[in-house]
Amino acid sequence: MKKAVLPDRLAVIVEQIDQGAVVADIGTDHGLVPVEAVVRREAGHAVAADVNAGPLQAASDYIAACGLTGKIDTRLGSGLTVLTENDLIDTVVIAGMGGTLISDILEQGREHLRSVQKLILQPNVSADRIRRWLLDNGWKLIREQILKEERHVYEILTAVPGEAEAPYHQQEPLEKQLLFGPYLLGERNNAFKDKWMREKDNWQQILNQLANAVPTEQTTAKKRKLNQYIAWAEEVIT
Repeated sequence: MKKAVLPDRLAVIVEQIDQGAVVADIGTDHGLVPVEAVVRREAGHAVAADVNAGPLQAASDYIAACGLTGKIDTRLGSGLTVLTENDLIDTVVIAGMGGTLISDILEQGREHLRSVQKLILQPNVSADRIRRWLLDNGWKLIREQILKEERHVYEILTAVPGEAEAPYHQQEPLEKQLLFGPYLLGERNNAFKDKWMREKDNWQQILNQLANAVPTEQTTAKKRKLNQYIAWAEEVIT
């Protein structure tokens, strides 16, 4: 069987996997990342896990068709709970979910991260939730990438244990850096600008809707927050 062509976002994820790593792909979908990790990054072993039986069966079939059944285990289950100490996982990939869900998976599976040396995380939305979790739990963000694939913009965050505060600068508000990404703020490529132009428009629409709302402490706070986010977005996309 011919190997599937990786979408751009997954290719970027695979490039972040160290040569010879032992990889767990949580929410593996069709098993593309673990197969590429073994073939291209010479991963010593991999675990492909998914909470849904259908995608996991598709992954198992693809892994078998690539002749890699002996190198990649498939596990049905939720989050990091499918992993054991004997797996000796050093790299965890979680991609294609919301940032809140990814943060929940990391939080609920913290005991399974003790031997892990690298996290590669690709949220579809709410990357700031992941940055906050990394900061609060002693994981240092070492790289951020952002790319546009078809009509979607994806962020990919890579982190290692230790010095969680290192990427953040005192000159900028922490909330702003968590929202936009400390590294991405320095680069501000076209995908970054496209993402935040769209977000700014969404925030402006919500703000316009709130203009007719009954003034309460909650709506006033929300308006203040939206105005701050819009001002930051206008700053970073110019």
